[in-house]
Amino acid sequence: MNLRKVFYLIYSDMKQIRKWSRILHRDIGFFFVGATIIYGISGIALNHLKDWNPNFIVTLKKVKTEEDFSRQKISKDKILNLLEKLDTQDVYKSYNYVEGGSVLRIYLSGRSSVTVIPLTGDVTAEFVKKRPLFFEVNYLHYNPNSWWTWFSDIFAGALILFAVTSLFMVRGKKGALGRGGIYIALGIIIPILFLVFF
Repeated sequence: MNLRKVFYLIYSDMKQIRKWSRILHRDIGFFFVGATIIYGISGIALNHLKDWNPNFIVTLKKVKTEEDFSRQKISKDKILNLLEKLDTQDVYKSYNYVEGGSVLRIYLSGRSSVTVIPLTGDVTAEFVKKRPLFFEVNYLHYNPNSWWTWFSDIFAGALILFAVTSLFMVRGKKGALGRGGIYIALGIIIPILFLVFF
């Protein structure tokens, strides 16, 4: 077998590899557009946990009350009247006394609650609402059940496949052996430098 034939066989194989790389990259890419957006949005949101609560919008409201909310005088009617003054749409669920009976905690639907200091009449309401869109995408990011975990694992495998197929899609100066190779090297070096110095 002469060199020309060997070169032709290698070239033919590379041509097929490029062809299938483009097909896989394109079709699997289309299929995982939704998952890419989900993990992209939730990834950015979860990167900034120190700056905000990506899952919930928390609103505080403070008022004073003249009602006696001591353990001896508590009643459901008093609680409902207080909630009416707070103008909340959350539904009353239950209550209990904490910190040795010095604090009344009223629990509402969802994660909302109202704290009353009977001795001073100070009332602090904490209304918690799901943050639109972010709550749902973050929920999926946390892998809520085994079925979604399987989907996430397949998606992770697809990302690896995207990376591998991208190496063969472009040839010449703009490919992996040219300018593309510089980008590949930078993409590997940056995480390594981060691990070394941070």
